[in-house]
Amino acid sequence: MQAGVPAPPGVPAQPVAPPAAPSGAWPTPANAGQWPTPPNAGQWGTPTPAAPAGAPVSGPLPPPGPTGTAPVPPAAPDGSAPAGPLPEGSVPSAWPAGGSVPSAWPAGGAGYTGVAVPPPVAPRRGRWRTVVAVLVVLALAGLAGFQAYQIDRLGDRLAATDRRLAETQSADAARLDGVEKRAEALEKQAGATFNPEAVASAALPSVFRVRAGQFTGTAFAIGKPASGGGTNLFTNFHVVEAVWEGGGREVFLERTDQRFPATIVKVDETNDIAQLRTTGRFTGLVATREAVKSGQQIVVVGAPLGLADSVTTGVVSAFRDARDGSGPVIQFDAPINPGNSGGPVINGNKQVVGIATAKARDAEGIGLAVPITVACDGFKIC
Repeated sequence: MQAGVPAPPGVPAQPVAPPAAPSGAWPTPANAGQWPTPPNAGQWGTPTPAAPAGAPVSGPLPPPGPTGTAPVPPAAPDGSAPAGPLPEGSVPSAWPAGGSVPSAWPAGGAGYTGVAVPPPVAPRRGRWRTVVAVLVVLALAGLAGFQAYQIDRLGDRLAATDRRLAETQSADAARLDGVEKRAEALEKQAGATFNPEAVASAALPSVFRVRAGQFTGTAFAIGKPASGGGTNLFTNFHVVEAVWEGGGREVFLERTDQRFPATIVKVDETNDIAQLRTTGRFTGLVATREAVKSGQQIVVVGAPLGLADSVTTGVVSAFRDARDGSGPVIQFDAPINPGNSGGPVINGNKQVVGIATAKARDAEGIGLAVPITVACDGFKIC
């Protein structure tokens, strides 16, 4: 180690001067004399003697300089350090004879100083994996945000649709209520409008011609089916009086070419009413519970002079209370004749208001009927 240069810590100073290199051992670098003596010259241990001229350099390389620096360049052939600094990142322009790189630094043992060593480069594969992972995370986050946005918009659309549906249903309900009210009003108007054809169509299937011995009259089904089966009917007592007084009970109901036997069940001579029953099942007419009024329009169905299914129309002329031992009667102006006795008098609502009984002999337009309420209260079959 050169004199005057302190040794590294832990290494005793050995003031041994290295032998001079033989002539021609090392070529003179082009920039000889430009390198100043490095501050760490002689700090790497015992210097290595110079190799003979032309001989290969052997032995270990001196240890590297301080962290982050490269060894100092070799000394000049005369043993002195090159003058001037070596440019950063450059190497000597000349090496030992033969052009081979020496395996050990020449005498002087000083390392390069001031040359920056580049930091180690991280492997590209790990860096790319990190970048890809970050991109995947960002993509997933963006996708999740987009889906959340779409879900929020979908929820808004559903809410708006529900509101529109509720408004539409409310409007439909209001329109339906209006339609129902108009339908009810029309029904009332239709009920108030007298339609003889509709009344006759509803009544005719329940009206029959009655043959009781030598007498002919009319009978009609009333109320619900009889308790033991069959159908209950009303007619006038005077229609079946001869059979009843003679002890008979059987009469016949006729319509076109059909004939059904019927039995006289009960009679009311005072009010001129008789109850019949047949085993056949027929639709019974409905009795009204409202009092008739003068001017009320009516339809009379019967078999005048044996002519079945005859229909006449008129109005209620008056309601006559009971007097002189006779019950109350309804006066009407619809034409009737012998054979209409026992036929129904029906209002515009297709309900029976009375049982046609008689007509004035010496006048026109005066017919009489027993109120249906009298018959229903007396026989309990309506």
